[in-house]
Amino acid sequence: MLEVHDLTVRYGNIEALRDVSLRVDEGDVVALIGANGAGKTTTLRAISGLVRPYRGSIRYRGQELTRLSAERVTAMGIAHVPEGRAIFANLSVQENLLLATYARRDRSRVQEDLDLVYSLLPRLAERRRQNAGTLSGGEQQMLAIGRALMSRAQVMLLDEPSMGLAPVLVVEIFRLLQEINRQGTTLLLVEQNARMALQIARRAYVLEAGRIVLAGAAREVASDPAVRDAYLGAA
Repeated sequence: MLEVHDLTVRYGNIEALRDVSLRVDEGDVVALIGANGAGKTTTLRAISGLVRPYRGSIRYRGQELTRLSAERVTAMGIAHVPEGRAIFANLSVQENLLLATYARRDRSRVQEDLDLVYSLLPRLAERRRQNAGTLSGGEQQMLAIGRALMSRAQVMLLDEPSMGLAPVLVVEIFRLLQEINRQGTTLLLVEQNARMALQIARRAYVLEAGRIVLAGAAREVASDPAVRDAYLGAA
């Protein structure tokens, strides 16, 4: 469904990614883990068209993405839930959700999708007229995920969805991601909480200093001694 091949990204003279290759099959949950500065966010930004690669290929359902605008990538069915959520604080919850439908042509189905988001996220339904900036951190993350769903994304790129959240909310967010995947959305998940990410992922990649150093089934990656020492801590 999504294939990245030999991706290199530079910021000036700094090489943020070098020859990164990964694949995401339809229906998958794929985790991308690594330390701060490893290049995880850059990988997602390159896929979604926010960063132009220096070299390499990004293909979605066989179509090359590397020269497409972020708007075009979104319209093709790839939604990016960025680190920090990037909600519109002065707009209501429902206005934030509806903003994600601007490029959709199937206007008759927008209400149907809004109802689906509210059924998945009843807390947003309760706060639909509330300004998004007044929501808690967990509710804002739910809103960011709900907004991606409103774009009818087939692939969701999630950047640190559990960052800054209390443990009970982290569990809730990961349960939500599992339900979204069960309903048919493919997930590529960047997450510092490697333990939780590897529990829900089917496949995983470990990124260090801009390079993929380990790849495989999530269970196998989680059992690797170096991964356990670096990212999982004591069992």
